[in-house]
Formats: sequence, structure tokens, C-alpha cells
Amino acid sequence: QVQLVESGGGLVQAGGSLRLSCAASGIFFSRNAMSWYRQAPGKQRSLVAIISSLRSTKYADSVEGRFTISRDDVKNTVYLQMNDLKPEDTAVYYCHANDYGTTYWGQGTQVTVSS
Repeated sequence: QVQLVESGGGLVQAGGSLRLSCAASGIFFSRNAMSWYRQAPGKQRSLVAIISSLRSTKYADSVEGRFTISRDDVKNTVYLQMNDLKPEDTAVYYCHANDYGTTYWGQGTQVTVSS
């Protein structure tokens, strides 16, 4: 059974930091690219950051330079370090994996940034 379990969300003031974690089980973690998406109220879910199995990374323009995605293939965990948070970063953040052509999502973790 595949599980992606996010943690680390919360309420933070603008300019603050949070680190999200996503613990994966049931997938061939080290072989997969892992990514973070987010969905704000009334908006579509959008890609925030992706890290390949070889640790190459890509970011949405809106978070470039503020967010860092990383992975630990021993712990089967992907992280999203979020610095200099802004109110527009408020959203539910989801962990995503595509394993053997099947897409998996975590349950999401709420990030709220107050101004």
C-alpha cells in the first residue's frame, strides 16, 4: 500500500520559515522524482518544486530563491524548506509521486502565512 504522509504545515507570519516533510512508503522511492504542489482556495493545484532521482531540481517562478526541495533516500522522505514566506504562499501543500506510471498524492498539509 502506497502512502505519502506530509507534515510540518502551520501558521507563520510573513517573512517566516517552515519545513515540510513527506514520508513515502510502498513505492520505489529512490527511483522516482518527487514533487510538491499547492492549492489555494479557489485556485487550481500547481507545481511548486520537483526533485529528480539524481537530485536535479526545478521551481515555480513564484518560489524560486525562497524554497528549497531536497530528499533523503535512506529515510524515503522529501522536504520543502520554505523561507521568506508571503501571504500568497498560503495554500494546502501536497506531496506527489509517479511510480510505474501511477500517480500518488499525500493528504495535504495546510500552510497559512499571516501578513
